[in-house]
Amino acid sequence: MLLSDRYPFLTNYFTQALSSNDRPLPQSILFYGNDLEAQYTLSKEIARLLNCKKDKADDCDCLNCKWIREDSHPSVMTISRVDNKPENDESKMVISIKQSAFIKETLVNASEFHRVFIFCDRDDDGNISGLNKVNFQAETANSLLKIIEEPQPGVTFIFLCRYIDDLLSTIISRSQCFFVPAGWKADYDYSVIEGVFTNYWEFERKDIFDISQKLQDLSKEIPVIKILESTQNYILNILKSNPSEYRFINDIKIVEECKKQAKLGIKPVNIFDDLCLKLIL
Repeated sequence: MLLSDRYPFLTNYFTQALSSNDRPLPQSILFYGNDLEAQYTLSKEIARLLNCKKDKADDCDCLNCKWIREDSHPSVMTISRVDNKPENDESKMVISIKQSAFIKETLVNASEFHRVFIFCDRDDDGNISGLNKVNFQAETANSLLKIIEEPQPGVTFIFLCRYIDDLLSTIISRSQCFFVPAGWKADYDYSVIEGVFTNYWEFERKDIFDISQKLQDLSKEIPVIKILESTQNYILNILKSNPSEYRFINDIKIVEECKKQAKLGIKPVNIFDDLCLKLIL
């Protein structure tokens, strides 16, 4: 199955970004979700589209596309605890400061290619896992902040993780975040909030606290997390038919922040007030 069939919104979004000056491709991308292999495949596809010398077709046979499919492109690098380690790097369980220095040294030299650095965890058998605060520690992450915040032209950083808050907030704030649904199960059910929060962009500000109260009433029967996940699923469904509407991408991030609040035990009234204040314009 083609990526465009499995992830129509994501592939459409990045294809448009690569062909438009109005909404250029972000230079720091964060993918999150349970399917890390899918995230890695998407990352390589972005790298391929950035470096393709022909028509960017799925079956393009140009040298750059061939190299990327074979994991041998000189400017598309996987950065993990087992990939692209300098010779004097003895660390085995983390992405190290020496790898950070290696990346910086690499960027000193000009390149005819678009350089893509894919950060993830990978074991000796090649299995892809997500970054977290153990394998991608604060010291290393912080050492990369300047080149992420002020990237050179022709450089893209991609970070792969299971949950957004597995990474430092400083990396998150400098990246465009995209949820990648699991390829084996794409559940976009939003029946929980249907009739309460559907068409929320049409609500008026005077409705904010009334809608919040309805969500609070709903939470007496349904867990807050379930309500928020249903809301997120609803927005993802909207994105399928409106892939160029950036506001919906931002709205998904807002719901994700509210899910964090729920996990911290914050009261539903505060969570839903915050959600409605940010989503209802």
